[in-house]
Parts: sequence; structure tokens; C-alpha cells
Amino acid sequence: MAKNKDLSRSRALAAKVIYAALKALKDAGGELPGKEVISRVAKAVQLDPWDIETYEKSGYIRWISILHFFTIDCIKAGFLVKQKGVWFLTKEGEAALLLGERGLLDEATKAYRDWKKKLGDSVVDEKNLEEPIIEEGSRAREITLEEVEQLALDGLRKYIEAKTPYEFQDVVAALLRGMGYHTPFVAPRGKDGGIDVIAYQDPLGTTSPRIKIQIKHRESSSASVKEIRELMGLLQKDGDVGIFVSSNGFTSDAKTTARSSHVHVELIDFERFISLWQEFYYKLTDEDKARLPLRAVYFLAPEE
Repeated sequence: MAKNKDLSRSRALAAKVIYAALKALKDAGGELPGKEVISRVAKAVQLDPWDIETYEKSGYIRWISILHFFTIDCIKAGFLVKQKGVWFLTKEGEAALLLGERGLLDEATKAYRDWKKKLGDSVVDEKNLEEPIIEEGSRAREITLEEVEQLALDGLRKYIEAKTPYEFQDVVAALLRGMGYHTPFVAPRGKDGGIDVIAYQDPLGTTSPRIKIQIKHRESSSASVKEIRELMGLLQKDGDVGIFVSSNGFTSDAKTTARSSHVHVELIDFERFISLWQEFYYKLTDEDKARLPLRAVYFLAPEE
């Protein structure tokens, strides 16, 4: 692994935290919520008092700001993808880990500079800067937008976590209605036979697909492969489709089982649920909107 002693202090820090972030993603199977990536980096990297200082202007912690700042380079290099608060490691990113801390950062920075040059923009050489220019420019706007999106997701997660399983079940049924489905059955309290919601394309359920939905609303555990198989066992008629909604996500085995199933089972975790809720929110009735109310906020878009 290349030495970082001849790098500026901030760039040496960037090399450590970026490498640790991609390594954390690899160890987790390729994806994690951004908040969890930051938590794992904090545990994996030895941070000194300078690293954890707070910027006076923005109020952000130095190492976290530097991590966010240089993830933009990783995205332009094709090492990393971010969607709705979740970070995904690409095959190229996994291969880049073999370059070591410094080699990975250098390759990512080169990709960012090449992208800026294609746009006809000038590029500041940050390699020898003690502090990168992290509070202005296109990268800063992307970082600010990402932080605001994460704040919004955290707020939505807390709101949903405060709901009872039956309240969350009603929110899921509301989403399906917003998507144009009829929901003749929403399980009452008590035994439901393994199905929480049934959705049809027409009022009588004569048109395929007939959708059977299982919902798990738990704060501390992900839906297991056993639970996915139980839903699969209930898809007995031609035209049956299963949807499993889990507010705390799925185990890797559960995801693999759903992908390889001979019956159609769709998995919806928290991030995907919120994405769908945002997409179809305007189609909901006022009563259903009130189950998880949203307000649109507009920001200057980062440069493409």
C-alpha cells in the first residue's frame, strides 16, 4: 500500500476515509445506508483531534465533510453509486480497493478532473492544498444536497418507526391505492393467514396480477429468508405475485432467495418504499396523504 506521508494533511485523511468507506461497503455485501457507512468508517479509522474538528462556517466535522467531498470523485470514477441515501459499491470500486488508499484516491480524483475538463471547466489542483475547497462549487452543492436528503430520510424513518405495525400496514395499503390498485383486504388485528394486504388491478380481482403483500415493521431485525419462503408458499394460483415490505430491510440470503424464486416476489425496503411514496404521493387521496405527509423543497441542482 502506497505511503501517504508526502500528501497534504487533508488529502492523507481523504485517502484513509475513502478507502475505509469502500472497504465497509465491500464487507457488507456492496450496499449500506450512507449513515451506516460513516458509522463504520469512524470505527475503522484512527482519527486525531484535527480530523474531528468542526468547520466554523458550515458546522460540519472535518473528516465527514472530506469523506462526502471525495465521494463525488468516486462517483465520477464509477466506483460508487448513491441512491436515496444508500451507497452502492460497483465492481470497478471493488477492483479499485486493490490500488490501496492513495492509489484509489488518485484514480478517483483523476476521473473527476477529466469529467470537469470535458465540461470545459477549470480545475483546481487540490493535491497540495492543506484544505480542499469544500464549501463552494459543484461538489459542495452535491454534498449539501446529499446531507439534506439524508436529513429528510432520517426524519421519515423516525416518523415511520413511531407507527405501530398496523398503522404501517395502512400506509402500505395507501401506497398501493395511489399506484392504482384496489385493496379489498387489509388484515385486521389478529391472525391474517400470513397475508397483510391483498391488491387487485380491478375491483373484483379478475385481472392478473393478484398481489399478496406481507409486511414486517420491526426496528431491530431484517426480514429473513424463512419469511420470504413463507410468502412464496402462499403464491399458489397462476397470476399471483408476492410483495414483501420490510421497514428494516432484508438479509442478504432473503434477497438472493427472492431473486432466484420461480414465483414473482418483489422486495420493498425502507428506501424503496419512500421512493415509491414520493413518486405516487400526488395521486393519493388527502386522507391517505395524511398517513405520511410530505412537502416538496427545491434546491439548486448540481452541475451535470
